[in-house]
Amino acid sequence: MPVSIRLEEDIERRLDGLAKATGRTKAFYIRQAITEYLQDMEDAYLAKAELEAVQAGRSETTSLDDLLHRYDLPVSG
Repeated sequence: MPVSIRLEEDIERRLDGLAKATGRTKAFYIRQAITEYLQDMEDAYLAKAELEAVQAGRSETTSLDDLLHRYDLPVSG
């Protein structure tokens, strides 16, 4: 799906420089940046939703010590 965005001049210049230096297209780096940003935002949203669920008593937590013991993993420290 074609999308059009307007970039500030300094960002456009940096993007051009990176594309020329690496032999990749500007579109490649724009797709990479959007993909990584979306992943970060999805992770943050899921973490916030889980925190709210724990605080509301709809979800439970397990301590690190319990997990290490459950899976017979060494305790560091």
